[in-house]
Amino acid sequence: MRVDLLLRAAVAALVLLTDVQTASAQWKPEKPVEIVVGTSPGGPQDRTGRTIQRILQDQKLVTTPVNVVNKAGGGGAVGLSYVNQHPGDGHYLTINSLTLITNHLMGKTTMAYTDFTPIAILGVEYVGAFVLADSPVKGGRDLADRLKKDPAALSISIGTTFGNATHLSFALAMKAAGVEIRKLRTVVFNSGGDAMTALLGGHVQVMSSAPSTLLPHLKAGKVRALAIGAPQRLGGDFSGIPTWKELGVNSSFELWRGLAAPKGLNRAQTQFWDESLGKMVKTEEWNRDLAQYDMENVYRASAETARYWKAEHDEVKAVLSELGLVKQ
Repeated sequence: MRVDLLLRAAVAALVLLTDVQTASAQWKPEKPVEIVVGTSPGGPQDRTGRTIQRILQDQKLVTTPVNVVNKAGGGGAVGLSYVNQHPGDGHYLTINSLTLITNHLMGKTTMAYTDFTPIAILGVEYVGAFVLADSPVKGGRDLADRLKKDPAALSISIGTTFGNATHLSFALAMKAAGVEIRKLRTVVFNSGGDAMTALLGGHVQVMSSAPSTLLPHLKAGKVRALAIGAPQRLGGDFSGIPTWKELGVNSSFELWRGLAAPKGLNRAQTQFWDESLGKMVKTEEWNRDLAQYDMENVYRASAETARYWKAEHDEVKAVLSELGLVKQ
């Protein structure tokens, strides 16, 4: 009789465990989802958040309300801190970028990328080097050779802070070309627009930027593109820009935008977002939005994003250390 009772108890426990596991495997949002944007309304990250919101709802990929919540301040730290107050909760997502990694390395925040759950990378841009049409710098190889001889020979404009993608992409390319990158004359402006104005006005000789920022001036013949940090040539308006690799400089670097969640999400929660976002990036609306802003449709799900973050952290830390910007 005792054996029979123990057997029944074991079967009941197994059934209960199976029910719990099944429920967990079928996780989906049960309350409103918040897409947290660490900037004010109207900027690129806000635009991305609202596009995701619209598609998730219109395609019924999420059946509960999806809200965009702007938490501007601290270079994105306010939004990240807010998300981090909800550990293990898959109802909170935040738009993120390279600054999730670099801000911690440079001592701007105590929150590291490991304090969040990677969800996805949702599109990338690539950064190029640009000069005025009449610049004596003939091409990307010429630029690298001049700076290898004298790293301070030319001033390079970037927006909006040291350690961002426009800064690091150029620094990595020059490092690969043998330039002493710590001696580069990099000038930071408050925005990409200000950095462009400085180039057009002749106040700097080179600009490091995503090509979409300079497209009207490229088309007008006021600006020339020297090289782009992409793994292969881009299409459309930018098909004529050689990659650094084509020019013998083994460097490429992505300006990416993605989604993170609070630390501690379980596999069922990340699987739900993998499936939902995997469907979202195939929609016509998503691809149209990326094309409008000259972004490449690169999608990485949660597991691949986790590996990417780690590799990015290691690469970025090395170059930031060489630039003297690591504050850990």
